[in-house]
Amino acid sequence: MTQEEHSNIEQRIIEVLKTVYDPEIPVNIYDLGLIYKIDLDMEGKVDIDMTFTAPSCPAADFIIEDVRSKVNAVEGVTSAEVNMVFEPEWDKSMMTEEARVELGFD
Repeated sequence: MTQEEHSNIEQRIIEVLKTVYDPEIPVNIYDLGLIYKIDLDMEGKVDIDMTFTAPSCPAADFIIEDVRSKVNAVEGVTSAEVNMVFEPEWDKSMMTEEARVELGFD
């Protein structure tokens, strides 16, 4: 894959991550700052590190599977691995400005 194709696939991955929501929060997981790493190799394998606002998130399994299935459906992706991590610990400073406004933090 060319560098341009790589960049386009990464952008499509981000777009699809913005369609994933925690059922209890009206902001997508990407803008919440829950995605720590998106590593796309030149063969189309994606490795994603993500966290949750709380370690005991009741929707964690559902959200991880939603991320995995949506990223796997992106054209150019051959496989997606989603890793749940808790370091660094998530805090509201990781949210985008839009997310902070939507949730009333600004």
